This record gives sequence, C-alpha cells and structure tokens, in this order.
Amino acid sequence: MFVDRAEIYVRGGKGGDGCLSFRREKYVPKGGPDGGDGGHGGSVFAVATPDVATLLDFAGKHHWIAQDGEGGMGKNMSGKAGRDLTLRLPLGTLIYDRDLDLLIKDLADPGENICIAAGGRGGRGNARFASSTHQTPREYEKGGDGEERWLRLELKLIADVGIVGLPNAGKSTLLSRLSKARPKVADYPFTTLQPQLGIVELSNHRRMVLADIPGLIEGAHKGAGLGVEFLRHVERTRVILHLIDVASDLSPVAPAEAYRIIRNELAQYSPVLAEKEELIVANKIDLTGGRENADSLARAIDRPVLPISAVAGVGLSEMEEKLWRIILKTKLETPSTDPTDI
Repeated sequence: MFVDRAEIYVRGGKGGDGCLSFRREKYVPKGGPDGGDGGHGGSVFAVATPDVATLLDFAGKHHWIAQDGEGGMGKNMSGKAGRDLTLRLPLGTLIYDRDLDLLIKDLADPGENICIAAGGRGGRGNARFASSTHQTPREYEKGGDGEERWLRLELKLIADVGIVGLPNAGKSTLLSRLSKARPKVADYPFTTLQPQLGIVELSNHRRMVLADIPGLIEGAHKGAGLGVEFLRHVERTRVILHLIDVASDLSPVAPAEAYRIIRNELAQYSPVLAEKEELIVANKIDLTGGRENADSLARAIDRPVLPISAVAGVGLSEMEEKLWRIILKTKLETPSTDPTDI
C-alpha cells in the first residue's frame, strides 16, 4: 500500500530522577552524600533512508516515544540513559509541526537526519549539592520531561522523470514496458490510484527512476478528480514526460487540447512546475490515425513531439536516450538530491 501522508505524536524520554543517598558503611561514621545523577531520556530522531518507499509504518501507529532514563543510585552511581528512537522515513519526506503548520525539515538526501523530540535531562543527585558549608544536602532534582509534539508527515516522491497525462494516456503501460514495475493496466480512466515508481536500466550501467503520476484532469489543482493529492509528487522530478494519446478513435479529447489541459494544471498548481524540462511524447501511433495526429499535434503546439507506441515498443529506445540527455543537463544546472546519482 502506498501511503504518503501521516500524523504522528513523538515524545522524548523523561530524564531519570537524581538520588538522595548517604554513604553507609561499617566503621565509616557520618558518611557523606553519595546520590548519583539520573540518566538522560532518549531522543526521537528522523532519518532519510532509500530502503523505505512509503509512510505505511506510520499509518497504523501514531505514538512514538523514546525510552525514559533510569534514576540515580547510591555510591555515586548514575542512572542509565534512555535509548534513542530513530524513525526511518523515505527520501522526500517533509516533516511539519502539525499545530504550528511549520516545516521542520525536508529529508531530501540519504542519511539526512534531525532530532524531532529531545529527551529530558537527568536530575542531579544530592552529592552534587555538597559543599564545604553544606555537607549533608538533602536536595536532589527530578528528571526533566522530554519534548513532545504532533507532526504531519508528507511524502514527495524523488524521481528523475515524472510521467503525466490525462487518464488512459498509457502511462502505466509505458512504465511497465520500460521497467520492472507492474502497475495496474486497464482500459478505463483512473486505473492508477497511487503513484508508481520504476527503475529503467540503460546501457553502460546507466539508470533513471520514473514515476507514474495518477491521471490528472481539468481542475485538478482545485481538487477535481484525484486533485492535488498527487500533483505534489511532480515537484520532485527533474523532467516531465508529457504523454498524450493520439489515437483518433479512442481519445475523447483532441491531442492539442489534452496537452493544454495538463500544462494549465501544472502551471496553476505551481509556477515552478511550468518551468521544468519537458519531453512531449505522442503515444499509440500504432493505431489508426496515430502518426498523422502526432504530426498535427506538433504543428498545433509548435513544439517537438516524439511519436511512440508503448504497447508495440516503437520509439522507446530513442525516448530513453532523450530523457537521459535531459536528466544530465538538469543535474549540471542544479544540485543533486537524487539518491540514484553516482
């Protein structure tokens, strides 16, 4: 199950109490204070890891609490510190303070981590309060409480290429042909209800990550269809692969109009998306009128259009190489946050 949102409660462990104790040994009258300090409470950390793909682990468990520190003991023995708790989050996770609606951290790079709830400090034992004028202190400190907060986790997929297009444009079929991903493929709209990732292996040990973004429709930026639920995933991609159905007898929307609809939704959602590198691909050219419609589309939008057939495998190698060149260009222009970069 793909889960890209979760709300969790985190709390650092409570610090252990300091100890009130006096030395008591045979033949040692009036032993001095020997109460040890309490151990510090464990803290809660979040770390980005490529091994985790979704927020599924946090959908069913909402409370994450680090271990408390142990209390101090006599003979100046300190209590054991509580164990830290580390939450393993997928790359691209945004951590928000839910109540303040404040972004705390964007975990974009592998191994990046942050303390999201510090543990409480251990209290001091009475031995800490001894002085030349106060030789039998009975003071000691209670352990401090750990930090606590409610967090909102949101995942934005990190991929090289985001495949967008109207429902039934053939995005899932294309992803399944290029990679080992096995998204659901059918001849009805909104077949894909969650983003799908696939790794495309090229020659000379090259690879790129593709994300099939569920079908967008007009008004998606306002919540129509699947709405903005998955539009945010396009923001992380380096390149937009705009897939358009050019089969004249199957597509309910003219190719040029389909292109306009998706471009408008991307621009309305975020001006940054409108500026991303884009490869326009005309799909289903193996069907009647497909090649002619691909040529008409290129003239109508005055942009280069690459004709392919995901089902027949026509033009896929050329498309892969074009995507690779665009990805290399974007990597030279912007700092990398992609875990697949070598």
